[in-house]
Amino acid sequence: MATREWVPHAGPTGPVSRRPAGDAGRCAPVLCRGLTLTAIALVLASALLHAAWSASIKQSGDPLCFNLLQLPLLGVLLAALLPWVSLADVPPRVWLLLPATAVAHAAYVYWLSRAFEHGDLSLVYPIARSTPALLPFVAVPLLGERISAGGAVGIAIVVGGVWLVHGASRWTLRDLAQPAARYAFLTLGATVAYSLTDKAAMASLASGPWRAPVPASLFYFVLLSAAYGAVFAPLVLWRRGAAAVRAAVGANLRAATLASLVSMASYTLILQALGTSDVSYVVAVRQTSVLFAVAIATYWLGETPGWSRIAGAVATVLGVALIGVFS
Repeated sequence: MATREWVPHAGPTGPVSRRPAGDAGRCAPVLCRGLTLTAIALVLASALLHAAWSASIKQSGDPLCFNLLQLPLLGVLLAALLPWVSLADVPPRVWLLLPATAVAHAAYVYWLSRAFEHGDLSLVYPIARSTPALLPFVAVPLLGERISAGGAVGIAIVVGGVWLVHGASRWTLRDLAQPAARYAFLTLGATVAYSLTDKAAMASLASGPWRAPVPASLFYFVLLSAAYGAVFAPLVLWRRGAAAVRAAVGANLRAATLASLVSMASYTLILQALGTSDVSYVVAVRQTSVLFAVAIATYWLGETPGWSRIAGAVATVLGVALIGVFS
């Protein structure tokens, strides 16, 4: 049997694994694997932050302008980080993916905002967060991911739990035909798109050296934010007008700035997990954000969860446990 030479494999924060020199045509272990306990912790923290971010958008009164006001801080942060980052460390593939992910993120934020304008969180959120039901069908052929039978069952249970938590059994065809649902389904499609492009970008970043003192995931987030902002800002001005944006500055700038920090923390954690884990599993575990949303509603708003929400919460936790065991 031929011997195999092991070559160090450097990731965004230094050497993270070793891989055989002859495996250039295969997925490196660090890029194509299930979720470690560390990755699960990162994704769960992101889920909590995402639930808070979504609630702030819904309560803003003007979701489109509120999301637009989150971008200036990220532009300032990008300018501050640029002197510390060698752009030569950014693989060419990331630059090629950037326009695609910019369009996907702009579409996601735009359609999510429109959905919140037209409908309740309980209708929009479970549809928009049903990404795990579709993503494996694309990630497996495009990214070469391998979903175990137990992991697939876990993903399916998570999706079912998401819908139960938000009372999907009470919905009718008329509910699903209203504008809020249509925008939510468009949001779902955009989520699948940016999940794939961002996974590919983070895998590329994780496969090469990263010498900057800031995490690659943070730099990539502010970079894609600047890119999608160039697409999203004209959409907001076209839809809402400059006068509405000026009014939103006076009413929501402070809250939007805080939401921007929450969003940055939430998605940077996801990007860090995507650098080392399969996107199908990462996105599935992130849907635990619905549990945090229910907890926030129960504790802060005094809502009493019914049997479907309790069953959905239990199902979601069970699904995540299966993903953790079988991924």
